[in-house]
Amino acid sequence: MFDAKMLKQRVGETVRKDVSSPVGKVTLLASAAGLQAVLWEPHRVVMGEALLEIQEDVDNAILIETEIQLGAYFEGNRTTFDLPLDLQGTEFQRRVWAKLVEIPYGETRTYGDLARALGDPHMAQAVGAANGNNPISIVVPCHRVVGMSGALTGYAGGLDVKAKLLALERNHAAIGQMALF
Repeated sequence: MFDAKMLKQRVGETVRKDVSSPVGKVTLLASAAGLQAVLWEPHRVVMGEALLEIQEDVDNAILIETEIQLGAYFEGNRTTFDLPLDLQGTEFQRRVWAKLVEIPYGETRTYGDLARALGDPHMAQAVGAANGNNPISIVVPCHRVVGMSGALTGYAGGLDVKAKLLALERNHAAIGQMALF
């Protein structure tokens, strides 16, 4: 996850834009290469001054397109995202994040499911740690990962936001299924 130290290293190459959503305000970060982060209020509080040093750019094409696609997602008109990503993480984290994108809209997987998909069912905790470090919430859908019992587990935007995102997806997926009949 982006932290204050990493942000200070990226001043000058990263731009930001604050966006309202039905589940709260998020801050989008992008480089010339792609979207770097979707940050929730707790992130902004922790990063404080470092985040304010990142230049705001409301005209950045990547940030504008991210805002448009997020809006379509919240309206139920988008189930996947088509954005250039600039994911910063270890090789293992990037492998986990790639698996997150494969979780179908409106569905969930457990940490164990992801560990098995990565080839080692004993890596559930490591998968959980990588999931928790996903910097691009919603777009890389870490909210679709639940505990072994199906219970909601940690989410950077808060468990209430995670529940709302999952409910939104289930509702829109159900409406889409009904439209097929």
